Amino acid sequence: MVALELELRNEMEDSPSKNEDQLTLLTESLDEIVEDELDVPDEAYTVLHKLAENWTGICDNHNVCLKPLKGAMTNEVFECHWPTENKREKPRRVLLRVYGESAELFFRREDEILTFEKMSHHRQGPRLLARFSTGRVEEFLNARTLTAADLRNTEITDQIAIKLREFHSLDMPGQAEPMIWNRLRMWLGKALELASPSQTKEFRLNQLDEEIRELEQMLRKSGEKIGFCHNDLQYGNMMMEEDSFCLTIIDYEYASFNPVAFDIANFFCEMAADYHTEAPHLLDYSKYPDYDSRRRFVAAYLRASGEKTEEAEIEALVEEAEIYRLPSHLQWGLWGLISTQTSDIDFDYLEYARQRFQQYYLVKSTVS
Repeated sequence: MVALELELRNEMEDSPSKNEDQLTLLTESLDEIVEDELDVPDEAYTVLHKLAENWTGICDNHNVCLKPLKGAMTNEVFECHWPTENKREKPRRVLLRVYGESAELFFRREDEILTFEKMSHHRQGPRLLARFSTGRVEEFLNARTLTAADLRNTEITDQIAIKLREFHSLDMPGQAEPMIWNRLRMWLGKALELASPSQTKEFRLNQLDEEIRELEQMLRKSGEKIGFCHNDLQYGNMMMEEDSFCLTIIDYEYASFNPVAFDIANFFCEMAADYHTEAPHLLDYSKYPDYDSRRRFVAAYLRASGEKTEEAEIEALVEEAEIYRLPSHLQWGLWGLISTQTSDIDFDYLEYARQRFQQYYLVKSTVS
């Protein structure tokens, strides 16, 4: 008997989630995808069938259609829907997340689930509907995922800045100490285990422990602002309701306490990416925001508290974020190198890692 951990809310019985745009749908129609064509564990189908068995208005709780969604690079994500008896009604929808086999090399799944549940308690992100041993079912949000082009829209980036300030201020469990330095050392250790001799040489892995030590010595200081950071704030991890312009930050696998300047720096670095092209691993650093754009974002972030913000405070955080690009590049460079050896997702992790390491040494030459 499959052990189920269902966390159903009464209102789910009559209030289906109705997002039609979360992530990017593949081009096939829903009717063209059948269960046998998808690499989805039987346990997931058991959970989905159990979840829907008391719903009204659907044709059959076992008649669930799954559709893979693009944009996820750690897990496999699917839109799930049940046809309704009334053809004029929209189908009941949920999001199925099947954990990637290598995901727990990067974080503890128990911590990520605790963060997800705490975020739900804070009314942040989707609700948790059900869990199984290798994944979970989430609410399907009535919103669209942001695109790379959205990050060129200052009205949207202003909203991101405001939302990020709120995110950093959330009351979350754990000690409010930076996690980036331990994470870098842990990921470096794993990369050294998995990388080939040629990769170890190319990426100078044997020198990185000293690089990390020097970075920590340069950046870590008393009084720096620590908040609960997302640590992976790329456009695909943000959703917006078109009518209300309300922004939601999703996917908390890498979330932890860190310097807020690191999270801001990571967001700026992600503006070079477009993960929905024919070559999603390629980064275009000509799209890295210029000084005026970075300053505008930081100003919106600081002023979101409603308190008066001095110009010197804005300038200081802009400068701090520029330097925090360094651990951001190292983190995702190591992530790419590890994923090269462990992930089956169709993404050129090695070339992605190569670009992040190149940027690390380029940026280092300008800030040292």
